[in-house]
Amino acid sequence: MNKLLPFLTLCFALLLSSFVTRPTADGYKVGDKATDFKLKNIDGKMVSLADNKAAKGYIVVFTCNTCPFAQAYESRIVALNTKYAPLGYPVVAINPNDPAVAPGDSYAAMQSKKYAFPYLQDESQEVAKTYGATRTPHLFILTRQGNDFVVSYIGAIDDNSEDAKLVKTKYVENAMTEILAGKAATTNSTKAIGCGIKWRRA
Repeated sequence: MNKLLPFLTLCFALLLSSFVTRPTADGYKVGDKATDFKLKNIDGKMVSLADNKAAKGYIVVFTCNTCPFAQAYESRIVALNTKYAPLGYPVVAINPNDPAVAPGDSYAAMQSKKYAFPYLQDESQEVAKTYGATRTPHLFILTRQGNDFVVSYIGAIDDNSEDAKLVKTKYVENAMTEILAGKAATTNSTKAIGCGIKWRRA
């Protein structure tokens, strides 16, 4: 028992430290109103949800440069924008990683990307915490209701994080089909699969 106590103490200390480096808020749930943000795009301009008056909603995805899962999904994120931006639901990509922890996610490194949609730096990580994003990629569909944007779907893009050719269920596309038809998404929440967000060290 005496030998076990130091081990348990160490485990408890590590557990506490893990809570310190994670967001304390649970984040959004489906049906919540999303608070607007203003973040810097890779072109140097500040971007907010309110900027696009014609948007019927947004596909907000927390992603990054360095995560293998984010890299595997990059072409699929581009395809979502190509398909849904003309229908009023453009993609807004947000990089929440702390570049001090992941140097490949610095603002300069982000600028190497040439997307047709905003790729924003969440420098303070407050937007990721507010949304409750935990992984890259982690996706949120927002639907306009009056002047508000309401969360309609949270989670993964599809059911195969490794190979787009092996996807059986396209969660986001299925949700968008129902949302565009004026219905609530039947499957409105799935588990995001990806790398843990690189939170700023305390």
